[in-house]
Amino acid sequence: MRRFVLFGLLVGGALSLSVLQFAPAAAQQIDAEQEYMACLQLARTVPEEAESSAKAWEEQGGAGPARHCRAVALARLGRFAEAAEMLEALIGDMPQGMKAGLLVQAGQAWLMADDAERAYGAQTQALEYQPNDVELLIDRSITLAGLGQFWEAIDDLNRASDLAQNRVGVYIYRATAYRFLKVYDLALEDVTRALQLDPNHPEGLMERGILRYQAGDLSGAREDWQAVLGVAPNTPAAVAARENLWRIENGGAAAPAPGG
Repeated sequence: MRRFVLFGLLVGGALSLSVLQFAPAAAQQIDAEQEYMACLQLARTVPEEAESSAKAWEEQGGAGPARHCRAVALARLGRFAEAAEMLEALIGDMPQGMKAGLLVQAGQAWLMADDAERAYGAQTQALEYQPNDVELLIDRSITLAGLGQFWEAIDDLNRASDLAQNRVGVYIYRATAYRFLKVYDLALEDVTRALQLDPNHPEGLMERGILRYQAGDLSGAREDWQAVLGVAPNTPAAVAARENLWRIENGGAAAPAPGG
């Protein structure tokens, strides 16, 4: 059970409050914010230069914005654990309303560093600031599933469903968790509900195909996976669908691939 997670950059005015916090004069505020935005842009395009520039800016008093830009650059360079640690170290210096966002980024970086335990810790801390954040609940549920804690993942998805009813993704993630727990009736109930809301959802079709395959309904599984190729031909779900269709046509010995 996995959703592809990209390291999200705080862009626009996302850290403008911290820039104002560290630059007392109006002209300094404008200059600092412009420098911060320029640093983020450089981090996206030439992260090596941005990391060096942000480090020098921090030494000259850039404080929080400089450290955040450096963390973004480190993540772009694939140094995810360093980026995550830097983001977490920033939390104490940030205004209350910005702490959760930084922790979300730290959690994403920890996931990219293949450290689900640390990602879970960051996401849990973020939920202390924003307990009703649906996206964060979904993210933590995926982390929990990756740790094999499927019932705990379902608890988060139940909360997300209560807060935002009829979210297709929530039903599909919960169906996957139920499938891993071999609670197939609830898994099928959730994926059916998801496909009622969005009949062409590729991950929903993938999941129902897997459930049908496991129930011995090869014709139904084939139908779902062929549908994935029709609605989302150039996606990770389509790659998994092709692999599963090949397995059906060649004896179906291996377990089906889960998709994207």
